[in-house]
Amino acid sequence: MGVKISAFIIARNEAARIGRTLEAVSWVDQIVLVDSGSTDATIAIAKEAGAEVHHRDWEGYGPQKVYAEGLCSNDWVLNVDADEVVTEDLALEIKAAAEGAPAAYRTRILNVYPGDDRPRPLANDYNVVRFYHRSAGSYRDHPLFDRVDVQGDERQLRAPIHHYPLLSFAHFVDKENRYSSYAAETATARGRTALLLRLPFEMPFAFLKFYFARRHFLGGWKGFMFSLIASFARTLRIAKMLERQDGESPGQKNDNAMNFPVDGSGTNL
Repeated sequence: MGVKISAFIIARNEAARIGRTLEAVSWVDQIVLVDSGSTDATIAIAKEAGAEVHHRDWEGYGPQKVYAEGLCSNDWVLNVDADEVVTEDLALEIKAAAEGAPAAYRTRILNVYPGDDRPRPLANDYNVVRFYHRSAGSYRDHPLFDRVDVQGDERQLRAPIHHYPLLSFAHFVDKENRYSSYAAETATARGRTALLLRLPFEMPFAFLKFYFARRHFLGGWKGFMFSLIASFARTLRIAKMLERQDGESPGQKNDNAMNFPVDGSGTNL
């Protein structure tokens, strides 16, 4: 029968992408989906795919994932965001890894641009623990930085997850605008002087990081636009933190918190 594996996903209004995500993990023994208030067909699609669907009001990335993790009935668990696809090669690696000793496995998450069907050449986005034995790690409940705290052995999987974070570049701008508001509200308070010093340098340094270190220069004009929007969003977050220090109306703050996220995607690009 083999070792059993659970997959868990957090989502909201992901009807456009959730079907592909669920199909790519159809080989696991249990799929748990925690929805934070979808008004589209997300829940119906998930149930049709055999997922166990639960509702939980949005309280942040970490708390949502901790809750979903707790609903898994198996010791080996795989976390996938609602806009990600587990590749066939990765599925084979995960099945083989589950036959071994308990450990936490890092997985490369590679972005795919709008309209493309695969990552750019030599993509280098981020590498985090997504598959793990529950004796070797668990999600922390930080509202912004959802990461697995590893208590056991940590290893690396070779095959990647393909990440489809953007429906379009207009969607990217809207998503980053809302995310920067959420990040400014939940981030640890920073000194005003430090924020003011960072403000003029954040965008050029972030652009260089995305364009060269993460190799978006290999993505043509789409790579340039991705880097430009992502680096602007980092600068926008600082501006919103300064704006918050200057005095933000409670009504505006609560509205931002209630309406983010509109999808179940993760916090990294």
